[in-house]
Amino acid sequence: MDNEYLTVTALTQYLKKKFDFDPFLGKIYLTGEISNYRYRGNSHQYFSIKDDNAKISAVMFKSAFAKVKFQPEEGMKILVTGRISLYERSGSYQIYVNHMEPDGVGQLYQAYEQLKNKLSKEGLFNAPKKSLPKYPKRIAVVTSPSGAVIRDIITTTRRRYPIAQIVLYPAVVQGQEAADSIAAQIKQVNADGNFDTLIIGRGGGSIEDLWPFNEEIVARTIYDSKIPIISSVGHETDTTIADLVADVRAATPTAAAELAVPVLTEEINKINNFYARIINAFNNKLVVKQQRLNKLKQSYIFKQPERLYEAYLQQVDNLSNNLLNLMKDKINHNSKNLTDYSYRLKINSPLQTVKDYEKKVDNNFDNTVRAMKNILSDKSNAMQKTVSSLEHLSPLKTMSRGYAYVTSEDNQKVIKKVSEVHKDDEIKFNFIDGSAYAKVKSVHQKENN
Repeated sequence: MDNEYLTVTALTQYLKKKFDFDPFLGKIYLTGEISNYRYRGNSHQYFSIKDDNAKISAVMFKSAFAKVKFQPEEGMKILVTGRISLYERSGSYQIYVNHMEPDGVGQLYQAYEQLKNKLSKEGLFNAPKKSLPKYPKRIAVVTSPSGAVIRDIITTTRRRYPIAQIVLYPAVVQGQEAADSIAAQIKQVNADGNFDTLIIGRGGGSIEDLWPFNEEIVARTIYDSKIPIISSVGHETDTTIADLVADVRAATPTAAAELAVPVLTEEINKINNFYARIINAFNNKLVVKQQRLNKLKQSYIFKQPERLYEAYLQQVDNLSNNLLNLMKDKINHNSKNLTDYSYRLKINSPLQTVKDYEKKVDNNFDNTVRAMKNILSDKSNAMQKTVSSLEHLSPLKTMSRGYAYVTSEDNQKVIKKVSEVHKDDEIKFNFIDGSAYAKVKSVHQKENN
């Protein structure tokens, strides 16, 4: 009879095999809304997929989730493919998701918008842009070595500014490895450090072809670059994340080269024009200065220079005489005052007055010392009397005669009346030199007369 009963494990294993071997459940195409979703970094993802009337648990392992280009969100409508199986430990069936994309919006476009909003909030697009050097000596180019981009850049640069050196840093610009390759080469250019400008780019293509330039690793590497970057990705109508982060965006590789370098012949013509203008300005200035010099040469200052200081010599003589007379008058006046003050000082000598004041100071000092001693003696006697009075009133004085006071065991309350204690209460007797604990055996209260 017992053989007819199955264990829970046996039943669950049987049902799991039913799910696993059912050909219709091996690959399921499912649509619904994401529910109970909480992102787990670098781990498997657990969530639910629901519609208005039903819900199913879903699991997406880390390897499959790494291929998802957008960030799933609570309530987002999605399209998934996967297999249906049963999780033995809980006995619940669930879908193991292999592929997921947004319902109604392309996966790459959704990922593009999410990353664009994220980096915009962080300020990568609005950060101050680095200025391109006007006369670069060395230009680094990160692109495919076999594409038309590098040829267009070299051709344009040689035509416009042949003295600039172009250095190619070959990178993969399409496929799974492209983003890491582009980021690594940008870092390498910065590590080498001897470049004035950096151009990154590739030719046109679909959003899938251009996707490496929408990867977060490329955007952050461009943002961290110390060398100003020109981004030239796709056609003029294509706008990638790299274009938004770069210091300058160019519509085509040719435009990138035109932005990076000036036209050498035009710059030489400008230099020649500036040189000619400087020469003309210098000659005009020289003529004006020569005319002024000729005019100054005709001045009496150069023909008879002694006339320039004749009036000053006479003025110096007059000032010297005036100064000498003033000094003599000042000396005579001060000498007379000195004689007068000396005579008056002898008549009114202050020595006797000083001696009288010294005697008064000594007398006042002695009187002050005696008064202070008397005050201190009176205050000391008064304090002794006060201390003696306080000792008579001190409770410690009373306790020294054999008295004590009673409190509750925890010292929280002083017991003043017999009505405040009861039989078996524990009480504390506080003496002058310590305390003792006791237990009340009985209570006797006086009768009121």
